Amino acid sequence: MSPRQRDTDGNAAAREQRRAEVLAAAAELFASRGYAATTVREVAEAAGMLGGSLYYHFDSKESMINEILSGFLTEMWADYDRVTAAGLGPAETFTELITSSFRTLDAHRAAVVIYQKESGQLGRNPRFSYLNDSQRKFREMWLKVLDTGVKDGVFRAELDTGLVYRFIRDTVWLAAGWYRHDGPLSAEEIARQYIAMVLNGILA
Repeated sequence: MSPRQRDTDGNAAAREQRRAEVLAAAAELFASRGYAATTVREVAEAAGMLGGSLYYHFDSKESMINEILSGFLTEMWADYDRVTAAGLGPAETFTELITSSFRTLDAHRAAVVIYQKESGQLGRNPRFSYLNDSQRKFREMWLKVLDTGVKDGVFRAELDTGLVYRFIRDTVWLAAGWYRHDGPLSAEEIARQYIAMVLNGILA
């Protein structure tokens, strides 16, 4: 590799690292203060740069939140799709999906908070139509698991699976509001306790 190529690669890596730092700073601000209330200047200050320098990496605040949310959802669905394609039974699929959800929350806590707070407003913008698609897909995935479990006699026959779905959605993702990576319980341990609490109530 020539010295020029090494310099080019090194500069590209440095730019990518700086870009990631800007996104991390933006995610924390959008999660804590709200997207509309956060200015580009505040993101730049949090990332330790001048406001004008931020535009070297992103052309707008909208581009930043788009990358935060699309990146988080891409990772989340890759893991969910792996679980649902594994051919597990309903209870095992349930367990793996909850565990996957907490892994995602651990890796993308700020993005999860943003997704909860901002999806309704952002979803009206065609650029963010994938947020609405993700919500529909999430509901369909969970209802398929729950309905299959009821049909197979794994889950209780009298369950209202729509209600169970809403309970799972809210109890798992609202944990982003209090979960901390350095807290007393790991994401895996919280997942195990959630699974125990829920399954003991829905297994036949």
